[in-house]
Amino acid sequence: MKLSNLLAASTALTLVAGLAAAEDMTIVSWGGAYSASQKGAYHDPYSANTGVNIINDDSSAEAVAKLRAMNEAGNVTWDVVDVVAADAIRLCDEGLALEIDADTMLADAPDGTKASEDFGDLLVSDCFIPQIVYSTTFGYRTDLVGDTAPTSVCAVFDTDAYPGKRSLEKRPINNMEWALLCDGVAKDAVYDVLATEEGQNQALAKLDTIKDDVIWWSAGADTPQLLADGEVIMGSTYNGRLFAAIEEQKQPIGMLWDAQVFDLDGWIIPAGLSPERQARALDYIMFATDTQRLADQAQYISYGPARKSSAPLVGKHKTLGIDMAPHMPTDPNNAKNTFLYNYEFWADYRDDIDAKFQAWLAK
Repeated sequence: MKLSNLLAASTALTLVAGLAAAEDMTIVSWGGAYSASQKGAYHDPYSANTGVNIINDDSSAEAVAKLRAMNEAGNVTWDVVDVVAADAIRLCDEGLALEIDADTMLADAPDGTKASEDFGDLLVSDCFIPQIVYSTTFGYRTDLVGDTAPTSVCAVFDTDAYPGKRSLEKRPINNMEWALLCDGVAKDAVYDVLATEEGQNQALAKLDTIKDDVIWWSAGADTPQLLADGEVIMGSTYNGRLFAAIEEQKQPIGMLWDAQVFDLDGWIIPAGLSPERQARALDYIMFATDTQRLADQAQYISYGPARKSSAPLVGKHKTLGIDMAPHMPTDPNNAKNTFLYNYEFWADYRDDIDAKFQAWLAK
């Protein structure tokens, strides 16, 4: 074959590969039941409408560090990233996420209400596109807790009444707050105390009392599996993970809603995308966060949709046929004693307390 023909063939292959790559979009999330709910409510319908192939990446727990590294290397390979609100604030502050104008980049509600009003106070950052309200709470093995099921989050620290292993997330968030609550700190004073070195030491000292009984987890699926296997008597995880274990898998697990920590989860679009990739990411976001789509996600998992207009559309589980409203963390029966996560506190203190927590773990 002549050199000119070889070059032409090579160019054609490059163009085809480029077009194929342009039809791939990498969306980063948390995996498990949560990513499955996004696939059913957002990814599959979007792919059917557009032909875009969505590649799922389950690296959201490492989103901040990985986006920092990608930005430094000048090679951002992610298109849309699911993060908790505090991480969105950090990424926005560092210029690693695209700023969003809710009223032009997100869909209006069906009655014409602008997105900024429909999402309201949940728009906690200029870069954050809210998706769901969820909580981190505790599940326990109903057959291992004896005759008296736990009703207080402080049962986690009561190894006399509830002997056995516990599972806690391998990070300070939530663990430090629960430790202070169970060490006598008033709910409305927790973050003031945690802002001090003495308060941080107090929280770690309380966690020291159960450190030998803790299995540390890093993925949301870990605690449900540990509970199912009987390796822990109780453990923290996301309420949707526990819903799946209890209602879908019929595991002998109960929910402990006391002091559940309300949090927000949603999307950011990384800064530094090409104009074509950014436009496609925005198109996906417009689609995935409209009123009906957010309500659709609640057919698969027990997280409350972030738009006010979506709440009345929450119906029954897609396969189980049960009403989903009573399984939401925001249900009045479940929200009698909630703890409100402080996004700004953790955006400001996360790196320092993370370092202190990891040093404590290593002791």
